[in-house]
Amino acid sequence: MSSTGERGAGGSSRAAFIEATAALLRRQGYHGTGVNEIVARSGAPKGSLYFHFPGGKEELAVAAMAHSGEQLRHAISGILAPEIALGEALGRLIDSLAFGLERSGYENGCPIATATLETAPGSEPVRTAADAVFTSWIQVLAERFAASGLGREASSRRATLVLAAIEGALILARARREVGPLTAVRDELVQLLG
Repeated sequence: MSSTGERGAGGSSRAAFIEATAALLRRQGYHGTGVNEIVARSGAPKGSLYFHFPGGKEELAVAAMAHSGEQLRHAISGILAPEIALGEALGRLIDSLAFGLERSGYENGCPIATATLETAPGSEPVRTAADAVFTSWIQVLAERFAASGLGREASSRRATLVLAAIEGALILARARREVGPLTAVRDELVQLLG
């Protein structure tokens, strides 16, 4: 979908709502995103929103989080290709996140973290969706660590450490409006895992 609100391939209102919501969650979080804004950005008719998402904004946010999470899981998996040294692969992953954050003017944070931080305590569906996405990312990281010879439990713990470091660095970089925290985490992880 384009940023002008055109519907995606096939004109699917459902997909347009998910894409619009994912983009808005990443930029301004759950509470900062209104249904009218989602409809305007999607280019889809407002009446179809509740047809596709009878649970309203919360159900739509969960679908958008799952969608964004799957996209990022595939990207992480591709960047962590086994033919690239582990430290270098993690460096590339963090560099790509830093590039995207900087290019957005520090407005586009992690779409999962942004919604989770403000909504998960009061919304079990959002909390569950966030947990599923983060778990899928940890699995991808853990598989890569295991492929490099680390045991199963150690791989899972290392993956959790790496994801927590990256997510924290994204928050700090957004707050500071500079990629220094991501660069520092990248350098430390490359040295630790290289």
